[in-house]
Amino acid sequence: MIRTRLTERLGLDLPVMLAPMALAGGGELAAACAEAGAFGLVGGGYGDLDWTRREWAILTRRLANSAAARHAGCGFITWKLDQDASALDWVLDQPLLPQAIFLSFGDPRPYASRIARAGVRLICQIQGLAELPAAIEAGAEIIVAQGGAAGGHGAVAATARSTMVFVPEAADWLAAHAPGVMLLGAGGIADGRGLASVLMLGADGALVGSRLWASREGLAAQGAKEQALAADGDATARSPIFDVLRRKDWPAEYDFRALRNALHRTWEGREAELRANPAAAWAEFDAGAAAGDFTRANVTVGEVTGLIRDLPGAAEIVRRMAAEAEACLAGASRLIVNP
Repeated sequence: MIRTRLTERLGLDLPVMLAPMALAGGGELAAACAEAGAFGLVGGGYGDLDWTRREWAILTRRLANSAAARHAGCGFITWKLDQDASALDWVLDQPLLPQAIFLSFGDPRPYASRIARAGVRLICQIQGLAELPAAIEAGAEIIVAQGGAAGGHGAVAATARSTMVFVPEAADWLAAHAPGVMLLGAGGIADGRGLASVLMLGADGALVGSRLWASREGLAAQGAKEQALAADGDATARSPIFDVLRRKDWPAEYDFRALRNALHRTWEGREAELRANPAAAWAEFDAGAAAGDFTRANVTVGEVTGLIRDLPGAAEIVRRMAAEAEACLAGASRLIVNP
């Protein structure tokens, strides 16, 4: 067994947390992760109250009166909460209270007091070191350092950090300024090798998105998952293109990693033109989404798509990941040559 501050403080068996993936990480996926000994986060994402109610109800039915209920929470896109925080307020008032609220992509401080009053721990995801002081001021108990290999949203390609460097730099900053705060690495973690790597870099665990997106319980379309299985890491790119096509008004400092399908390639290098006159592209994207045609609709997956070989249940994925990490860490000790 791998023991870290994350497993000890949260009572987990595995130092793994499910990323709260908007529209893909629902109640079944979060519950499966929690039951397997990891921490499951429902992807409240854009703060759609009806969606959050439905998926939290699914998780509640599955975990109510079980020890695994202590290993579940909900995540939100912070800049969308600035427009409407009703879903956050709703979930903080439920009989099955989330054990953590995960905030990313914006200033968490306006929401810190209401989360703290509910007795819920705060997790803040950052994309750069400059965001760390505000997250600590907000009272974050866990920081997630997200590298640019992650699927979905993150820092724009020009400023996105490498997980390999970002995690130890964040670990050093926390050791100097907030040593009691835990750290997770995110972006590019799909197997035990990735988990072992972030632990060696100074993290207390890993936040896992794309690998668990590609599970039986993930809410992404089966056709999208099959496209991810067939792709390698070269097939993804970070850009604002799919945000424009999906009418998502994201702040300029973030963009979106997905597979470079035919429609994406059509607009690469023409983003300004797409923004200025999007109607025809919108129609093509909408038709693709309606038809399940992923040459036009987006497949939201990170660079780890090249490491995804199957679509098992989430419990199998996290247990396999932990076992592989344990073997990697044990094997590393054999690399030491005694003088």
